[in-house]
Amino acid sequence: MSKLDRPTRWPARPNFSSGPCAKRPGWTAQTLASALVGRSHRSPPGKERLKLAIDTTHTLLELPADYRLAIVPGSDTGAFEMALWSMLGARGVDVLAWEEFGRRWVRDVVSELKLPDVRVLEADYGCLPDLSAADFDRDVIFAWNGTAAGVRVPDADWIAADRRGLTFVDATSAVFAQAIDWAKVDVATFSWQKVLGGEAAHGMIVLSPRALARLEEYRPVWPIPKLFRLAEAGRIDEGIFSGVTINTPSMLCVEDYLDALAWGRSIGGLRALQARADANAEVLFEWIARTPWIANLAADPATRSNTSVCLRFTEIEGGADAARLAGRMASLLAAEGVAYDIGAYRTAPAGLRIWCGSTVERADLVALVPWLDWAYAKAFAEGG
Repeated sequence: MSKLDRPTRWPARPNFSSGPCAKRPGWTAQTLASALVGRSHRSPPGKERLKLAIDTTHTLLELPADYRLAIVPGSDTGAFEMALWSMLGARGVDVLAWEEFGRRWVRDVVSELKLPDVRVLEADYGCLPDLSAADFDRDVIFAWNGTAAGVRVPDADWIAADRRGLTFVDATSAVFAQAIDWAKVDVATFSWQKVLGGEAAHGMIVLSPRALARLEEYRPVWPIPKLFRLAEAGRIDEGIFSGVTINTPSMLCVEDYLDALAWGRSIGGLRALQARADANAEVLFEWIARTPWIANLAADPATRSNTSVCLRFTEIEGGADAARLAGRMASLLAAEGVAYDIGAYRTAPAGLRIWCGSTVERADLVALVPWLDWAYAKAFAEGG
């Protein structure tokens, strides 16, 4: 069959966006029928649902018993900024960045908090910085999985077990899909709309005993807005760990997240969620291996993401031509109802980004692959 022949099989669910991500298989709006709409999140039933979301997440992630978890405002961004503004400044800071989101934390630390002792360890899209250069006598900030680059840390072996500083981990496109060594993590944040396909606006923050001690023993010199306040006068706000949120959450979103958690538990828990993401990504990895015009943006196979798989063109390296080709392919696939929202992140190298997280069905990725070949051939035939 010619690559220009339109494939005859469509993905059942063409949602491959890297955020918000695909809903869990079988999801319908009826899932939200029992949501406490019109009720206060401060009511006993409201607090019970929020506490259930916290406790179920703690169990599903297999967090250590002495780690605390809270629902906080502003999605992953709000959760991570809350941690930075509340805990940094006690010691020097190393910030690792290899794509847009890591560089945002660099800007927060350098330009907004204006900390005097900051080292920035950077790498270009597709690569990691030198992990061995991180100094764990200092606080160390990094993303476990760089969503815009599709590059993740391969493991936690490079993180010192006897560190004096804290590790701050943006885990939003890694949690539930990648193995995280929680003993090496002091602060982690994520949002509901990534691997479990929840709705936006809410974030979660995981705090180790060492992070909790920092909150009690240290107060930054700068004012901390109420929205970021995890502690006051040296006392941690215990309410946030039991569902007393800092601002008003959407009970529709809470119900949707609870449904995603229940689905995750029903299929076998954390290992099953990770296995689904691995199997999904492998469909693309196998296609990449046999396709000369495409490559994984991640240069080292050990760092390839199994969630946000980022692709670059090999026959057109960057620039306006690559951007036009990627845009044309994305438009063709969307018009056919095959794949939505698969263009590379706006600041990343031109290419494609396909979400392979746990809520995506492997069969849909298998169906997608011939369409990628078709769209590439058609875009070239039409002049890119």
